[in-house]
Amino acid sequence: MPLDIDEILRKKKAADAAAAKPKFIPKAQREKLAAEKLKQEADEKKRKAEEEAKRRTEDERKWAAATNGDATTPNGVANGVPTGPRSYHDERGGGRGPGGRAGRGGRDGGRPDDRRSAKKDEKNAGDKRSQEDVERQQVMARYLGPDVNKESTFSAKKKRMRTMDKKFNFEWNLDEDTSRDTDPLYAAQTANRGSTLAGIGGEFDREAEERAKKRAKMIEQRDVEHGKERAIGIMEDFYRARERAQQRADKTGLGRHWSEKDLSDMRERDWRIFKEDYGIATKGGLIPNPMRSWKESGLPPRLLEIVDQVGYKEPSAIQRAAIPIALQARDLIGVAVTGSGKTAAFLLPLLVYISDLPPLDEYNKNEGPYALIMAPTRELAQQIETEARKFASPLGFRVVSIVGGHSLEEQSFALRNGAEIIVATPGRLVDCIERRLLVLGQCCYLIMDEADRMIDLGFEESLNKILDALPVTNEKPDTDEAEDSRAMQRYLGGIRYRQTMMYTATMPPTVEKIARKYLRRPATVTIGNAGEAVDTVEQRVEFVPGEDRRKKRMQEILASNEFGPPIIVFVNIKRNCDAVARDIQRMGWSAVTLHGSKTQEQREAALNSVRAGQTQVLVATDLAGRGIDVPDVSLVMNFNMAHSIESYTHRIGRTGRAGKSGVAITFLGSEDTEVLYDLKQMLSKSSISKVPEELRRHEAAQSKPTRGGGGGAKKEESGPKFGGR
Repeated sequence: MPLDIDEILRKKKAADAAAAKPKFIPKAQREKLAAEKLKQEADEKKRKAEEEAKRRTEDERKWAAATNGDATTPNGVANGVPTGPRSYHDERGGGRGPGGRAGRGGRDGGRPDDRRSAKKDEKNAGDKRSQEDVERQQVMARYLGPDVNKESTFSAKKKRMRTMDKKFNFEWNLDEDTSRDTDPLYAAQTANRGSTLAGIGGEFDREAEERAKKRAKMIEQRDVEHGKERAIGIMEDFYRARERAQQRADKTGLGRHWSEKDLSDMRERDWRIFKEDYGIATKGGLIPNPMRSWKESGLPPRLLEIVDQVGYKEPSAIQRAAIPIALQARDLIGVAVTGSGKTAAFLLPLLVYISDLPPLDEYNKNEGPYALIMAPTRELAQQIETEARKFASPLGFRVVSIVGGHSLEEQSFALRNGAEIIVATPGRLVDCIERRLLVLGQCCYLIMDEADRMIDLGFEESLNKILDALPVTNEKPDTDEAEDSRAMQRYLGGIRYRQTMMYTATMPPTVEKIARKYLRRPATVTIGNAGEAVDTVEQRVEFVPGEDRRKKRMQEILASNEFGPPIIVFVNIKRNCDAVARDIQRMGWSAVTLHGSKTQEQREAALNSVRAGQTQVLVATDLAGRGIDVPDVSLVMNFNMAHSIESYTHRIGRTGRAGKSGVAITFLGSEDTEVLYDLKQMLSKSSISKVPEELRRHEAAQSKPTRGGGGGAKKEESGPKFGGR
């Protein structure tokens, strides 16, 4: 039968369809195909290597023949080819030349065909063995798992390169040094290469002018005919562009620092930079801008003269932010580190407030003071009284302190003629109120200094009694009107709205609760980071266990003459005060003690002797940790670490005050594990302090301890009660 073309096409189409279908290949066959493919690749590489070796040998032979020419060797061989009778003899197999039996492989070499067949058999056997090895390894890997003892060839860097080669990387390589200080490209680059407004004036302007002059001089030298005219044109263009840029800078306010501007030229950006420079953060509605200097503070001229006489040349950060807010009769919460000038920050607005009220006379002197300042300790209250008299006495205002340790008769005698300002501790003030020695009928200005310390000492109940004794007819409304300065400065039947301020170093929950209850829409001013030590104090930590070793180490520090008096040494227990003071006296230093068992006269005498320079070292408990201002303390030594990080912060705050630098050395032991974590965090945040390696690696410093359970909870409950007593 003749061939049918349709049948042929149909069969071809069916064959193509069958070939196009995916064919299932078992795993064993796939592995076998993979092994064969690997073997073929190895054979190919081996063949190429042999060809390369053969080609190299042939090239070397040709090179040797070309180099030797037709010279004959001593054995009668010319160009490596046997000649003469010797070659005939070797060809028959009797000699040792290239054609003899020894030259062809020796006695065991045999004929070339035999050698080639032997090599082929050996190659086939090796290929068979390699295929069997591959199959055996695959079977073992399938049923026994991978060989974990085999050295891994995994490289994370190669893996990262394979996965990231097609992805766009937004960051630079960590191995590269991208700093401009070490890059030669930027070695000769000037500070201002562009024509931005930031380069107008000062050093940048002079550099730009020098570059323009240099360019003009170069053009003048190269162009003989028209160079001078071109140089003059270049300088005229430069001066014209600089003048336009200066006009734009004056118009927009950019290009100059806030210190070079008038108050009317300050923009929002300038105030933001000003706050960042002084670490000022504010929260609340309608807060005024801080003051840049005493002249721009808005204080009366007479008060500014007193400020200058006292010696306050430049306001501190808390004074810059708090005084404008307080002058608007706003309630205020000031959070600032110790030693930042908080006393003057609330005294100056207080004196402005009292100046607008009628003076005390025979009719209203028995109605109580105009202002009340509360402090947690007697020493701090007397310190505030001393500072307040510097400003109040020249204005004709009287300041009286009511603290424990003095008789009530003496304090009531001091109140017989009335006082505009009273500085008191909560406990003694409650006694005076309950005994009817004092009323607060016209007290419209309340300041709580170190409010967190008053809560720690258990004065929360006393604070509530005092605040409840204040008049309620002039309380501020808890509405948006409390943020309006004009509304808050209005008189209500001859009396103004009550103004309440709270200054603290930390904000525990109890203090926040009191603030929410008695303050109305307060403005919050935070200087730096709350609860952190100032950057002017260098903190050093040493692990020195045992009393004897600490005394020896203390003697070494004092004998080094690195620190001059006055020096403050803190201990935790009262009886340790006298023991440590006696040891310091044996070392040749004069020392006094300050703790709770001392009478008020003894406390005042000890502080006055240190302030006057009569005594070199003050040994104290946490009683001196808050608010005690001893000028120019060079060293604070924690003979015993404080029980809490807050107490530690206030201890080391006795040095490095008013912008001066100081050092704090702390001895640690096994009993201080609960505060090691917080201590490490505080040291790591300080820019001038270093975390010692022993503290960094200590187990207790790795995580914050959990304060729960029986013993710890009991201790915390009993703390405020005993502190208040």
